[in-house]
Amino acid sequence: MKVKIKKLTDTAIMPTRGSLAAAGYDLYADLKEDIKIAPFSTVKIGTGLAMEIPDDYFGGIYARSGIATKEGLRPANCVGVVDSDYRGEIIVALHNDSEVERVVTAGERIAQIIIQPYLSVTFEEADSLAESERGAGGFGSTGKG
Repeated sequence: MKVKIKKLTDTAIMPTRGSLAAAGYDLYADLKEDIKIAPFSTVKIGTGLAMEIPDDYFGGIYARSGIATKEGLRPANCVGVVDSDYRGEIIVALHNDSEVERVVTAGERIAQIIIQPYLSVTFEEADSLAESERGAGGFGSTGKG
């Protein structure tokens, strides 16, 4: 599958992946200067890229395991969604879960994008739902034996 990408700046870096079997493509910070992220706060970081994601697909923005485990940085919304009709800059809202200030530098890998299919559905209001073995059992209800 081909996904068209437009560089919005001269310094933007095209997404890369660590191996041929990697599902995610790394996204890079497109910054003029380093950005400090205070403990437990969020900063929006641009990638300098816009994409034309095909219809019936979306770009899922996920944390990179290295930056998450070593630096405590992750997308603020845990998983971001880039819809196929969005043509603006892909921006990652990066949250610092650590107790110390973190610094993001230009060209640093800040997240990963995975292009994924989705099903378009129509919701239909109903007066009742079909019975199931689980029923209305909520959190933790399936682990009891």
